[in-house]
Amino acid sequence: MAAATIVHDTSEAVELCAACGLYLKPITKMTISVALPQLKQPGKSISNWEVMERLKGMVQTHQFSTLRISKSTMDFIRFEGEVENKSLVKSFLACLDGKTIKLSGFSDILKVRAAEYKIDFPTRHDWDSFFRDAKDMNETLPGERPDTIHLEGLPCKWFAVKDSGSEKPSEEVLIKVFKKFGDIRNVDIPMLDPYREEMTGRNFHTFSFGGHLNFEAYVQYCEYAGFIKAMNALRGMKLMYKGDDGKAVACNVKVSFDSTKHLSDASIKKRQLERQKLQELEKQREEQKRREKEAEEKQKEAERKQKELEELERERKREEKLRKREQKQKDREVRRNRKKLEKMQAEEQKKLQEKIRLEERRLLLAQRNLQSIRLIAELLSRAKVTFKSCHFFYFKTLSLAAPYVRGVLICIIL
Repeated sequence: MAAATIVHDTSEAVELCAACGLYLKPITKMTISVALPQLKQPGKSISNWEVMERLKGMVQTHQFSTLRISKSTMDFIRFEGEVENKSLVKSFLACLDGKTIKLSGFSDILKVRAAEYKIDFPTRHDWDSFFRDAKDMNETLPGERPDTIHLEGLPCKWFAVKDSGSEKPSEEVLIKVFKKFGDIRNVDIPMLDPYREEMTGRNFHTFSFGGHLNFEAYVQYCEYAGFIKAMNALRGMKLMYKGDDGKAVACNVKVSFDSTKHLSDASIKKRQLERQKLQELEKQREEQKRREKEAEEKQKEAERKQKELEELERERKREEKLRKREQKQKDREVRRNRKKLEKMQAEEQKKLQEKIRLEERRLLLAQRNLQSIRLIAELLSRAKVTFKSCHFFYFKTLSLAAPYVRGVLICIIL
């Protein structure tokens, strides 16, 4: 659908639902065709932009609200123009239709044809003939007769609940807007059903060129009169939204009668059954995911425990290794201390033995000295009698005695 456009003049707007800020505004489009001459000089071309500017200049004091190229060929350029009010369409057509354009650098003139835009909207004959000729329709049953309107390109934000913080359309708001034409039996917004895309294979989330999310909807009236009023009111109209600030925007909405039995009891029941199947399937999938998740969590728990056991085993081995290393260090220290102690004991023993040996030598020397003294004393005692006569003998003996007992002998002699 076309993008929403700003509306400057809302004088022709018709109220649809003032509480929701929704109005209907007449479509004020026209089709303009400009016939192009045969280009005789190679490499020379006609500027579409220049032609568009000439068209804008032909409408004198008025202005197009939008003017765009819908098709361009070697023979013609087709434009789609839109004005603010329906009353301006005739004056624009009078300024454009049958007129000519003279472009600079071209001798041929360009003929302009303008006509009011032909709206693609079903007529009463279309739906009456369709339901009359359709063999699979039962006009006594809801949904199989002309009672359901199919709308496409409705902006989601315009049909959302105010101050809800959501831009999703609401079935309550849709009913509130379209109950103006009669009692509503049923409505359906496919995009609100999370299972609808899977059921139909269609994508119900569509974007317009303006970036606004649009949706489609089905509105079923209880009576044929309500359907007729709604179709007549929507014919040749576009939807306009006026905000609290007074600014208004409008967009084109495609309107048609439902020919697919979308809101028939059989179709609704079929969708409910399919929805139940999908819900059961979704439950099974969720259950399967839950079991898989539990199995995955159990596996992760088992792996975690295994890792903890492995970590504990590694820690035990590490502690055992440290313990063995400490024990080896202790054993080496004990051996080192033992060797040191043995060495010290050996040194002490050696010193003790050396001391004993020295003491024994001293004792031996002392014994020898004592024996020498006793021998000398004995000799002296024997020679004392004859000391005077043998004085020379004593002195000679004294000189021959050991030096360390000489003093003793001298003392004895004296």
